Amino acid sequence: MNIFNSNSNKASRHGFTLLEMLVVIGVIAILITLGIASYSTVQKKSRDARRKGDLKTISNGLESYYSICGFNYPTPVSVGGIYTFTDITCPNPTTALISVAPVDPKTVAPYECTGCSDSNYTLCATLESESDSNYCLSNTQ
Repeated sequence: MNIFNSNSNKASRHGFTLLEMLVVIGVIAILITLGIASYSTVQKKSRDARRKGDLKTISNGLESYYSICGFNYPTPVSVGGIYTFTDITCPNPTTALISVAPVDPKTVAPYECTGCSDSNYTLCATLESESDSNYCLSNTQ
Protein backbone atom coordinates (compact mmCIF):
# COMPACT_ATOMS: atom_id res chain seq x y z
CA MET A 1 0.00 0.00 0.00
CA ASN A 2 1.26 3.41 -1.00
CA ILE A 3 0.76 5.94 1.78
CA PHE A 4 2.15 8.93 -0.09
CA ASN A 5 -0.08 8.76 -3.16
CA SER A 6 -3.76 8.43 -2.27
CA ASN A 7 -4.79 8.65 -5.95
CA SER A 8 -2.83 5.62 -7.05
CA ASN A 9 -5.97 3.74 -8.10
CA LYS A 10 -7.42 6.64 -10.16
CA ALA A 11 -6.36 7.30 -13.71
CA SER A 12 -4.09 10.34 -14.02
CA ARG A 13 -5.70 13.37 -15.60
CA HIS A 14 -4.31 14.56 -19.00
CA GLY A 15 -5.51 17.43 -21.21
CA PHE A 16 -7.88 20.33 -20.66
CA THR A 17 -11.53 20.46 -19.74
CA LEU A 18 -14.08 22.01 -22.06
CA LEU A 19 -14.49 24.98 -19.72
CA GLU A 20 -10.75 25.70 -19.74
CA MET A 21 -10.69 25.58 -23.54
CA LEU A 22 -13.66 27.96 -23.79
CA VAL A 23 -12.00 30.44 -21.42
CA VAL A 24 -8.78 30.41 -23.49
CA ILE A 25 -10.70 30.85 -26.75
CA GLY A 26 -12.68 33.73 -25.19
CA VAL A 27 -9.49 35.51 -24.06
CA ILE A 28 -7.92 35.07 -27.50
CA ALA A 29 -11.07 36.46 -29.18
CA ILE A 30 -11.00 39.55 -26.93
CA LEU A 31 -7.31 40.15 -27.71
CA ILE A 32 -7.92 39.81 -31.46
CA THR A 33 -10.84 42.25 -31.29
CA LEU A 34 -8.72 44.83 -29.45
CA GLY A 35 -5.89 44.35 -31.95
CA ILE A 36 -8.13 44.86 -34.97
CA ALA A 37 -9.71 48.00 -33.49
CA SER A 38 -6.33 49.46 -32.67
CA TYR A 39 -4.95 48.58 -36.12
CA SER A 40 -7.89 50.36 -37.77
CA THR A 41 -7.25 53.49 -35.70
CA VAL A 42 -3.56 53.45 -36.60
CA GLN A 43 -4.43 53.19 -40.31
CA LYS A 44 -6.75 56.20 -40.09
CA LYS A 45 -4.14 58.29 -38.27
CA SER A 46 -1.52 57.27 -40.81
CA ARG A 47 -3.71 58.34 -43.74
CA ASP A 48 -4.46 61.64 -41.96
CA ALA A 49 -0.76 62.31 -41.47
CA ARG A 50 -0.17 61.62 -45.16
CA ARG A 51 -3.01 63.98 -46.14
CA LYS A 52 -1.50 66.77 -44.04
CA GLY A 53 1.92 66.11 -45.56
CA ASP A 54 0.48 66.08 -49.08
CA LEU A 55 -1.25 69.42 -48.55
CA LYS A 56 1.97 70.88 -47.17
CA THR A 57 3.86 69.59 -50.24
CA ILE A 58 1.34 71.14 -52.64
CA SER A 59 1.34 74.37 -50.62
CA ASN A 60 5.15 74.55 -50.77
CA GLY A 61 5.00 74.00 -54.54
CA LEU A 62 2.42 76.76 -54.92
CA GLU A 63 4.49 79.17 -52.83
CA SER A 64 7.58 78.35 -54.91
CA TYR A 65 5.54 78.92 -58.08
CA TYR A 66 4.42 82.27 -56.69
CA SER A 67 7.98 83.47 -56.06
CA ILE A 68 9.47 82.08 -59.31
CA CYS A 69 6.69 82.76 -61.83
CA GLY A 70 5.80 86.41 -61.49
CA PHE A 71 4.10 86.61 -58.10
CA ASN A 72 0.88 84.82 -58.94
CA TYR A 73 -0.45 81.32 -58.33
CA PRO A 74 -1.18 78.78 -61.07
CA THR A 75 -4.72 78.31 -62.31
CA PRO A 76 -6.27 75.06 -61.01
CA VAL A 77 -7.87 72.59 -63.40
CA SER A 78 -11.30 71.01 -63.04
CA VAL A 79 -11.13 67.24 -62.46
CA GLY A 80 -14.59 65.71 -62.06
CA GLY A 81 -16.05 69.05 -60.96
CA ILE A 82 -13.33 69.57 -58.33
CA TYR A 83 -10.77 72.32 -58.84
CA THR A 84 -7.33 70.97 -58.11
CA PHE A 85 -3.71 70.96 -59.24
CA THR A 86 -2.51 68.01 -61.32
CA ASP A 87 1.01 69.41 -61.61
CA ILE A 88 2.73 72.67 -60.76
CA THR A 89 5.02 73.80 -63.57
CA CYS A 90 6.20 77.34 -64.18
CA PRO A 91 6.13 78.20 -67.90
CA ASN A 92 8.71 80.99 -67.78
CA PRO A 93 11.33 80.01 -66.74
CA THR A 94 10.33 76.41 -67.46
CA THR A 95 10.53 74.75 -64.05
CA ALA A 96 8.62 71.69 -62.86
CA LEU A 97 7.99 72.23 -59.16
CA ILE A 98 5.61 69.27 -58.71
CA SER A 99 5.28 66.98 -61.73
CA VAL A 100 2.41 64.90 -60.30
CA ALA A 101 0.35 66.33 -57.45
CA PRO A 102 -0.39 63.90 -54.59
CA VAL A 103 -3.91 62.49 -54.17
CA ASP A 104 -5.93 61.28 -51.20
CA PRO A 105 -4.46 57.96 -49.95
CA LYS A 106 -7.84 56.27 -49.44
CA THR A 107 -10.10 57.59 -52.21
CA VAL A 108 -7.35 58.43 -54.75
CA ALA A 109 -9.25 61.66 -55.43
CA PRO A 110 -7.34 64.92 -55.92
CA TYR A 111 -7.26 67.45 -53.10
CA GLU A 112 -9.78 70.23 -53.60
CA CYS A 113 -8.75 73.85 -54.06
CA THR A 114 -11.50 76.23 -52.95
CA GLY A 115 -11.52 79.92 -53.78
CA CYS A 116 -8.45 79.55 -55.97
CA SER A 117 -7.29 82.43 -58.11
CA ASP A 118 -3.99 83.88 -59.22
CA SER A 119 -3.76 85.72 -55.88
CA ASN A 120 -4.89 83.11 -53.32
CA TYR A 121 -5.73 79.45 -52.70
CA THR A 122 -7.17 77.19 -50.01
CA LEU A 123 -6.41 73.46 -50.18
CA CYS A 124 -8.64 71.14 -48.15
CA ALA A 125 -8.74 67.48 -47.15
CA THR A 126 -11.19 65.49 -45.05
CA LEU A 127 -9.55 63.72 -42.10
CA GLU A 128 -10.79 60.40 -40.73
CA SER A 129 -9.58 60.24 -37.13
CA GLU A 130 -9.88 63.78 -35.79
CA SER A 131 -13.01 65.48 -34.46
CA ASP A 132 -12.53 68.46 -36.76
CA SER A 133 -12.61 66.52 -40.02
CA ASN A 134 -11.72 69.42 -42.33
CA TYR A 135 -8.06 70.33 -42.67
CA CYS A 136 -7.21 73.30 -44.90
CA LEU A 137 -4.09 75.25 -45.84
CA SER A 138 -4.21 78.72 -47.36
CA ASN A 139 -1.69 80.93 -49.13
CA THR A 140 0.91 82.72 -47.06
CA GLN A 141 1.52 85.62 -49.47
